[in-house]
Amino acid sequence: MKRTSFANWPCSIARSLDLLGDAWTSLVLREAFYGVRRFDDFQQSLGIARNTLTDRLRRLVEEGLLERRPYQDEPRRHEYLLTEKGRDFFGVLAALSRWGDRWLAGEEGAPITFHHQTCGHDTHAEVVCARCGEPLGADDTRMRLGPGFPERLKSRPDVRGRFLTS
Repeated sequence: MKRTSFANWPCSIARSLDLLGDAWTSLVLREAFYGVRRFDDFQQSLGIARNTLTDRLRRLVEEGLLERRPYQDEPRRHEYLLTEKGRDFFGVLAALSRWGDRWLAGEEGAPITFHHQTCGHDTHAEVVCARCGEPLGADDTRMRLGPGFPERLKSRPDVRGRFLTS
């Protein structure tokens, strides 16, 4: 069955999920944050099929989240390093981890903790307003149409009803 592409939808969530929405892609990125760089190490740590890993690494390189760099000539072998775009995905993983710790962890608690080396404390992700620093929650936030929203869709009643338009 052919997968629906969301790459051209006027929604950053849909576009992001189009690229990163399958579990293996996020888990490959998680391992990269853990310091894994080489194909065999990704394969061993995840237990992922080699063809699936090859596909995910290729896509992450093509999309600029990982850089493929040779580390050995005979035979030719490569390692995969996070780019700036890839490192910027850290907040997404931290937020997913926080949600999973709250709603899916058992009585034993979180399987992984985040340690902030700058202040020396264990911590977790919090989503806050970039302007005032207050927590950003669903009950006190509304979405507005941004400058990239297609003009042809702005006048639709279903769109106007879901978003702030001014």
